[in-house]
Amino acid sequence: MDSAAQTAVTPAQASADADDRDFDALAFDVFARNCPSRGTLEHVTGRWGALTLGALHEGSLRFNELRRRVDGVSEKMLSQTLHALERDGLVHREAQPTNPPRVDYTLTPLGHEVSERLLSLIVCVEERMEDVLRARARYDETRGAR
Repeated sequence: MDSAAQTAVTPAQASADADDRDFDALAFDVFARNCPSRGTLEHVTGRWGALTLGALHEGSLRFNELRRRVDGVSEKMLSQTLHALERDGLVHREAQPTNPPRVDYTLTPLGHEVSERLLSLIVCVEERMEDVLRARARYDETRGAR
């Protein structure tokens, strides 16, 4: 049996009651099929998760402010994204008992750390877009646009 299979954590194992489990002793491997880190990686690197984390890096935002900042996201997708990121401990949702209700979203310390790393990738991609566009043009010339 290879080491990835030996150290992978199943979702059931990771979901076990935190009081009964020492999570620091678990070994996570995103390349292992059943590792719960895959879900979090998907939430963080998916289109809406990445853009939501990037937008919240700038500071606390209300739902509609966030929706305007993340241009193109539907209300349903943003809501689902925020729920997933909140469940993963990356986003904090604070509902104010006002009329109408006010809900603010902010990054947790973990969310801030993740967004810092994500923003480095975003900046790299933006800075290299001219190279990407040239590569796409060369590819399309040699293989025909599909």
